[in-house]
Amino acid sequence: MDVILEQQYKLIEEPTANCWDVEYEAIYKGLGIATHSRESMYTTVHYVVESNQRTKITCEIQVRTLMDEVWGEVSHRVNYPLESAKDICKDQLKILARLTTGCTRLVDSIFKSHKS
Repeated sequence: MDVILEQQYKLIEEPTANCWDVEYEAIYKGLGIATHSRESMYTTVHYVVESNQRTKITCEIQVRTLMDEVWGEVSHRVNYPLESAKDICKDQLKILARLTTGCTRLVDSIFKSHKS
């Protein structure tokens, strides 16, 4: 966050969340973040920022959980840029998305119980 303040980056678009899970969609909406449903099971929050310098630099920052990153890495290797032609592979990616989301919830629960 210090770098953002130091460089005075500014949001040039409202953040958006891509998600397939209705519970996470509700969390994002509760934070005022617009959501887009993704059939692909891709989950991430996108922020577009611009530098406050004479030479303008714009970039997109994608924020996701460590588990969502695992799904993304696997999916990217077998299903991007061309979608897999194998239905079994597509099904396995959907299962992996559900498992990684479950792992994120478990990690959240562990930290919550640890703080109690």
